[in-house]
Amino acid sequence: MTASISADRPAPGSRSSLTSETAVCLWIPAFPLRARERRRPELIGRPAAVLSPTDARRLAHVSSCAHRQGVRPGMTVSQAVGLCAALVVLAADPVDDDEQFSRLLADLGIVSPVIEPVEPGHVYVGVDGLDRLHGSPRAQLDVIRQTLERTADGRPWHGVRLGWARGRFAAWVAARRARPGRPCVVDPTPARQAAFLAAQPVAALPISSDTHRRLAHLGIRTLGELAALPLNAVVSQFGREGRAAWMLAAGHTVEPVIGSVAPEPIVTAVDFPLPIGDRYTLEQALDTLVGRALRHPRRIGWRVQSLRVRAALEHGSSWSCTAVLKDPSASRASLTAPLFRRLEQSPPAGAVDHLSVELTAFVRGTAELQLFSHDATAAARAGRRRALRWAVREIRTRLRRSLLHHVIEVHPWSRIPERRYALIDYDP
Repeated sequence: MTASISADRPAPGSRSSLTSETAVCLWIPAFPLRARERRRPELIGRPAAVLSPTDARRLAHVSSCAHRQGVRPGMTVSQAVGLCAALVVLAADPVDDDEQFSRLLADLGIVSPVIEPVEPGHVYVGVDGLDRLHGSPRAQLDVIRQTLERTADGRPWHGVRLGWARGRFAAWVAARRARPGRPCVVDPTPARQAAFLAAQPVAALPISSDTHRRLAHLGIRTLGELAALPLNAVVSQFGREGRAAWMLAAGHTVEPVIGSVAPEPIVTAVDFPLPIGDRYTLEQALDTLVGRALRHPRRIGWRVQSLRVRAALEHGSSWSCTAVLKDPSASRASLTAPLFRRLEQSPPAGAVDHLSVELTAFVRGTAELQLFSHDATAAARAGRRRALRWAVREIRTRLRRSLLHHVIEVHPWSRIPERRYALIDYDP
């Protein structure tokens, strides 16, 4: 698993109060396959594979039993069946994966309020203060493990790897080293944690594939070998990403788990009387659903940060896509544009029976005129006054003075127009 180091982490002054320096990383490799095994326990221990959601001819995830028989992710179905005749091939179901991951997060929320999901099957749990409730790190991990075994729907998770450490990165490395049923605990003292990181492979770093390739060509195999290099030399070769990677490898960066209050999503949906396979019709339906969601009273006074589309296909499979906006917006065109691109690049693998749009994250803001909606009752229900307070504060911060005023009557009977009214600063 590789990803680019993100420079968009919240600034210290803007971080949520839900933070934790001590972290547990929960990692479920091949999460879509594990999700299918929860639905069908008879698949556990059998050779099985899940198809790619973007290419129904190729495998995306493979069980360990199938892996031992030579089946690999990326193979075509015919190649895989040729190697393993007993292989059970399962269709991708991203909607079900997302629903099961949401339930997993809800179960973890019972243990700690500080939850930071990364992707389905990869989540961080903040455990600062849990030592006073449950005791040692091992005892905290036992509580999390028992929570996953006694889930709300009665189906336990298998193949879970747990890592306990100080900071998100060290916890992620510990989870990679752990095995199901055998969690890995890293001593939180700086010297011992640095010694643990030094022996781990450089593949654990969240850097681009190109940087991984260049490090391999330079013969750098472990985090200790990278940390032993001069920082200036690493920065000259790899720039900003190299500096961030070196700081992680040397144990100088401790990223806290940053939780957030889960927003209440806004969902709009439509059922088609006949399955729809035409892209133009789907775009029209998406445009209508986004517009309907934007008119929801709870959305007034907020800009949309992210949204998700889910589609149920006619043969029982599903399709989904998520768009995260760099600049939050309440414009229908801004929200539908990334969805249309995803629909063109990776269309559903069948006709659509049911389509839904879900606005999942919001940002306070007043870049649009939705604050001054003619529907005053709906605007009040949505907290218009709270949004206006944020707008006034933002104007004062940027311009050093307020440019919003009330017009009030002073001497309405005066013959001089300038004396009839006065302007005072607007403070909602």
